[in-house]
Amino acid sequence: MIRLLNVSCAYDGCPALRDVTLHVAPGETVALIGPNGSGKSTLLKLLNAVVLPDAGSYRFSGEEVSRQRLKDPRFARGLHQKIGFLFQRSDSQLFCPSVREEIAFGPRQMGLSERDVAERVADCAALLRIGQLMERAPWHLSEGEKRKVALASVLALNPDVLTLDEPMNGMDPRTKRFLRELLLSLGRAGKTILCATHDFAYVEGLFTRAVVFSEDHRIVREGPFETVVSDRDFLESVNLA
Repeated sequence: MIRLLNVSCAYDGCPALRDVTLHVAPGETVALIGPNGSGKSTLLKLLNAVVLPDAGSYRFSGEEVSRQRLKDPRFARGLHQKIGFLFQRSDSQLFCPSVREEIAFGPRQMGLSERDVAERVADCAALLRIGQLMERAPWHLSEGEKRKVALASVLALNPDVLTLDEPMNGMDPRTKRFLRELLLSLGRAGKTILCATHDFAYVEGLFTRAVVFSEDHRIVREGPFETVVSDRDFLESVNLA
């Protein structure tokens, strides 16, 4: 489903990803781990075409994602319907005057009928247990509530792939456990999940694979999640323990 080949990316000449090759099959659940600034967030932005590679190629479902292809509104809309992105900072994602409008925004952009939009809003509010927040302004919510609303707005598009950047940031332990169970259920339903995380204590059993980035913005290891995170010597060598 996702194929990156020798991808490099930089911001103002400063490397963010170096020669990254990564393949992700449909239904995989993949944890992206590494020190702060190692390239995890950039990789997720690249998968969502928020940034594009300076070198190498990115293919999604067999089609190359490039500046030229993204000029086609139908291609760009289709990509963004299939891949959902939860930003690391919820305030970067929330902009509507109410939680209800926030969740409805994506489905409306897809051209769904108001009846279908209302159904999706109700379903996602129930799934995230945020029904009591529907008429609230997002910027008046706690950080944990904002994260739930942002995730509901992503799930309202029913994407095939979920890309999550530190989704448990700002959440209390109970909400972290709730999110873990939700992601487990989404994985069992066949969603492909890529998640940047440091929260190893709350993601046990969630991921099938770990992809580890080093401080020089390269992938330095891939393998079964539990095997990688139990290797203390390795984690210490890449400043993760």
